[in-house]
Amino acid sequence: MRHILPALLGLLLCAACVGPEDNATKVKDLRVLGMRTDPPELYADTCSTDPAVLADTLVRPVRLTALIPDPVGDGRDLDYTLWACASLGDETCREDRVELARGITKAGELVINLFPGPGAARLPDGTFLAQKVLEKDTYRGLGGVRMPLVLWVRGGGEQVYAQKIMVYGCRFFPEMKANVQPELPGLLLAGEPWDAEVPRELSGPGPFKLEAPDFSELEESYVVPSFELKPVQLQEAWELTWHSTLGNISPGVTGGADLGGGEGKHRVEWTPPRDAPAQEVRFWVTARDGRGGMSWVTRTVKYTP
Repeated sequence: MRHILPALLGLLLCAACVGPEDNATKVKDLRVLGMRTDPPELYADTCSTDPAVLADTLVRPVRLTALIPDPVGDGRDLDYTLWACASLGDETCREDRVELARGITKAGELVINLFPGPGAARLPDGTFLAQKVLEKDTYRGLGGVRMPLVLWVRGGGEQVYAQKIMVYGCRFFPEMKANVQPELPGLLLAGEPWDAEVPRELSGPGPFKLEAPDFSELEESYVVPSFELKPVQLQEAWELTWHSTLGNISPGVTGGADLGGGEGKHRVEWTPPRDAPAQEVRFWVTARDGRGGMSWVTRTVKYTP
């Protein structure tokens, strides 16, 4: 159903795509692994499809953060452009778009403070972009206004597009409340806490066990309107995506709700290649709550064969 669609984020176009000999968990080129907005959802006390009524909500400031690894870029400059778009299907934001920011960054975290927020964007004819989003929405805003944000990053001969959905909601029922960002409480490596500040040392062929500690108490219950305009109670089931600069992580995605309504375990194995030289290896784990919230953690190991 529409109201439980996850935030859309992914590599939509890049010069170095994943081939059959590669695996999606290995980051060897320019990527956008995650985009988060703070807050993850902007909430209005009044439900209306009229942008004039929602003006105060639409103009609220938003901070966008993008996670951009560039492992072979050697610290090079990266050009970026951020647009707000009208259509979820316009993956590279070619039509009905408004430029929000552009500039030069480097690998790491790109932070863009948007004031006023993306919802205040207007098309050249003066129309609120949010109004165009509603016109293209089959459900006419039921479950919230979902505005695509598209980030275009270029470096050398590489380029990548990534899409993030900015969610604008409203209190359709008294028990509804704004989403809270899903923040991982940490990671475990070989059963021991994995500190973000101190690289762990690993040696040997592996595999090595990686795990997220139990965070079930952080997964929110929430209410959405059904097509019959009745309250529906749902429960988050966070999905984690695992990446590293070396080797293979299996499985690459954990958690999320399966067809039976259950949640998968957040345990994976990292296996370095047999001929790998000694090196520092970066790991990234992103968490998505299935309703627009996203965060990530970064860890490092010093690996020797």
